[in-house]
Amino acid sequence: IGEFILTAENMTLPAEEKLIYSVNEGNHLTWDPCMQEAVSDFKLKKPKPYTARYVGSMVADVHRTLMYGGIYMYPADAAKGNGKLRILYEGFPMSMIMEQAGGSASTGMFRGKIHRLLDLVPEGIHDKCPVLIGSTRD
Repeated sequence: IGEFILTAENMTLPAEEKLIYSVNEGNHLTWDPCMQEAVSDFKLKKPKPYTARYVGSMVADVHRTLMYGGIYMYPADAAKGNGKLRILYEGFPMSMIMEQAGGSASTGMFRGKIHRLLDLVPEGIHDKCPVLIGSTRD
């Protein structure tokens, strides 16, 4: 429709967040062992495992995460060591929105340590990074 639509004023993550994780599990074998273990932990969580939901569109997946809670992930993998999402025009905007809503955003393990996504300093306009964004619980 060519317009932005305000879906809620002063949007924050819900107080009672759902157990949802969102990631392209087709890349599971190419993730580092810590990321593989984290996703396995979501699946096997006791007493109730997380539900998997993945649309494949960062905006749609992050919007659902804002509405219901949980975590959206696009981790680095062996094929794309720096991740797939662009820092400046994908990572930063979604991270800013999530942090303003009470969540957090990081890179996961990237360049030898875990970074707050908004603290990255890109060297080029199209630089990429892994993205883990959502509830501070997750």
